[in-house]
Amino acid sequence: MAERLVTFEQDGAVGIVTLRRPEKFNALDIPMLRALEASLAEAELAEGVRVVLIRGEGKGFCAGGDVEAWAQLSAADFQVQWVRYGHRVFDRLARLRQPTIAVLSGHALGGGLELATACDFRVAESQVKLGFPETSIGVVPGWSGTQRAVRRFGAQAVRRMAIGGEVLLASEALALGVVDRLVETGKAFEEARAWGEKIAERGPLATEATKLMIGIAEGEENAAAVEALASGFIALTDDLKAGVGAFKAKQKPAFSRS
Repeated sequence: MAERLVTFEQDGAVGIVTLRRPEKFNALDIPMLRALEASLAEAELAEGVRVVLIRGEGKGFCAGGDVEAWAQLSAADFQVQWVRYGHRVFDRLARLRQPTIAVLSGHALGGGLELATACDFRVAESQVKLGFPETSIGVVPGWSGTQRAVRRFGAQAVRRMAIGGEVLLASEALALGVVDRLVETGKAFEEARAWGEKIAERGPLATEATKLMIGIAEGEENAAAVEALASGFIALTDDLKAGVGAFKAKQKPAFSRS
């Protein structure tokens, strides 16, 4: 079997998702997106994983969408197979139950920055550059670079990159809130791992619920999140146990509001 393009591994309470296409600076194509989606599912279901790190193998975090993978698509296929599918995978990352940290030990451009934006936090090394260069080749950010990125970083920061063509150094990105922590070259994974372990020490259910509530306020989550929170609460009650028990016994439940 060929080596997987994206892998998941667990180290204690920290899950690590790694993009493994270093010869293309981890540029994303459809097989990469499928592998990423599968690895995120693994991470979410892994018992004991409380934080997930997203990193790229080699010199780049992610160079964005592989131009060769989409340039020959028809307009219809570009919309459905590329843009909409990419949205689905990135939304999967943004809504992962665990907090997520993007480990930026290499440049994050275009879809790569959109990938990092879908994480809760970003740790960047000092040499890293970030930007949305899509308009320079006649396309637009297509994986929520004008939507999620605006919500999280503010419209002006995104304007500077997507319209103004600015490529930000990590220090500039830190000042604009595009990255959360700045470290020297070679230290991003170490810093992200230590931060992840600190987060993992906090109450896991409270942390997941807080992430969900922030997502609702930010517009990242929708009505399904409200139902998830309410259902999680109900699942802990004696009323649910009474109702299920009565259903199995074909009896009328005796609810206690507890």
